[in-house]
Amino acid sequence: MTSYPMSPVRGQMMDQPLLISSIIQFAARHYGQVEIVSRRVEGDTHRYTYADCHARARRAANALAGLGVQMGDRVATLAWNGYRHLELYYAVSGSGAVLHTINPRLHPEQIAYIVNHAEDQVLFFDLTFLPLIEAVAAHCKTVKAFVLLAERERMPQESVIPNLLCYEELLAGSSDDYEWPLFDENSAASLCYTSGTTGNPKGALYSHRSTVLHSYGSAMPNALNVASIDTVLPVVPMFHVNAWGLPYSVLLSGAKMVFPGAALDGKSLYELFETEKVTFSAGVPTVWLGLINYVLQNGLTFSTFRRTVIGGSACPPAMMDTLIDKLDVQVIHGWGMTEMSPLGTTGGLQAKHLALPKDEQRKILQKQGHAIYGVDMKIVDDAGVELPWDGATYGHLLVKGPWIIARYFKNEGGDVLQDGWFPTGDVATIDSDGTMQITDRSKDVIKSGGEWIGTIDLENIAMSHPAVLQAACIGIAHPRWDERPLLLVVRRPGQEVNREDLLKFFEGKIAKFWMPDDVAFIEALPTGATGKIQKNKLREQFKEYKLPTA
Repeated sequence: MTSYPMSPVRGQMMDQPLLISSIIQFAARHYGQVEIVSRRVEGDTHRYTYADCHARARRAANALAGLGVQMGDRVATLAWNGYRHLELYYAVSGSGAVLHTINPRLHPEQIAYIVNHAEDQVLFFDLTFLPLIEAVAAHCKTVKAFVLLAERERMPQESVIPNLLCYEELLAGSSDDYEWPLFDENSAASLCYTSGTTGNPKGALYSHRSTVLHSYGSAMPNALNVASIDTVLPVVPMFHVNAWGLPYSVLLSGAKMVFPGAALDGKSLYELFETEKVTFSAGVPTVWLGLINYVLQNGLTFSTFRRTVIGGSACPPAMMDTLIDKLDVQVIHGWGMTEMSPLGTTGGLQAKHLALPKDEQRKILQKQGHAIYGVDMKIVDDAGVELPWDGATYGHLLVKGPWIIARYFKNEGGDVLQDGWFPTGDVATIDSDGTMQITDRSKDVIKSGGEWIGTIDLENIAMSHPAVLQAACIGIAHPRWDERPLLLVVRRPGQEVNREDLLKFFEGKIAKFWMPDDVAFIEALPTGATGKIQKNKLREQFKEYKLPTA
């Protein structure tokens, strides 16, 4: 860790470490009667308050101690968004152990790998994942106890899972008389693994200090703008980069929290939005696609839902237009990554933009946005030379800040920083206002005749066609130009569009050399554990594809 010089004159302030336990303590003391509402995997709806959550989190902390969990031990969760998962967020980290959230959409072999790599001591899981745990338990060599997040009557009569315990019994047998310990704020708090599209997943190990600072930064008005007047429903899973920090930022803001559980289809989400009067939500584009389709197909409107953050992958402009113009929902583009805790930028207008025509404002909102305080960024060329912020020059995006990793867990991959900056793997532009736009992943950018072609722009144009549901663009080997773009398209049900019509749709919207050489229509695009399109699989599938020669 870097050491810095200290002034001979020190500030005379209280020395209080930034710890995750302080967030739940604050919420319970100052917003104790605010509700947490959870749609449970059992099918019913659970309600209680921040004060109730704090009491049960303290019981859970005592239960962890009873299981022999010590400071620094990793404790895993395999669970949906719900009140029990939230209790563990605070019980595990607050007691000094390390919360390891596992993405259940990973392949079982990858789940077993990261459990062993993290050396998890205890694994908590929802009833939904009982078959998955039964399949992988024997391969989880370090886990001493498995805990089902359920009541006694939900426990299986027989199971192959060794030392299977009941969460509610553990809490019932534990006292809520627990004093959150004080320790160094740089202690490890939680562990999130990358989705591992190539090779094994790598772990990002967050500290208490980084998490609390990220929570402050993400709640700010120019970021997620969470306030006590809000009712927040995080669609983004708590197993995906700590639900973008919402389990922390919502509590420190005093907002009502609504958890959707496993029911993420359009109908279920809409009913929960309306019943609980949700004002703000966050999630990836694939989830919003299902919700939007349900609302429009049934002639519905939102009565209270007015703001959403969309991240994980670029929000298609057509989706943004629908949310804003047809459904009266403000769209905040968000960008970040697991290695960044995850938030890096959020989209929005500055005062100088308010007089611009709507189309010009929308172009700004479609970018990934402006850095929030705590994050710095720059773009560089292949030689590492910094490039200008002119909104046109493409470069490799690098970031740094107090909630960005310096290395991966157990130093996987060695020294990842470049002169103190973390290379994101994204290609981007930054304009003179400091607004950043991702144009591609470094591994996905198409290099044609020495020029770069950004696939995200091509995909967004394709998805603005009324007959296109989804689109992805990949580079195909070309004898003269090195690579040329192939557009892969999933048609909307009941809609027809052919190659010629779609290519004509691009005319006048892009440089001529960006025009895709061909269009292939497919039934579905492969997606990974976090809902992102897996272009590596598409490149493998179409590696022998022959582009037209005419």
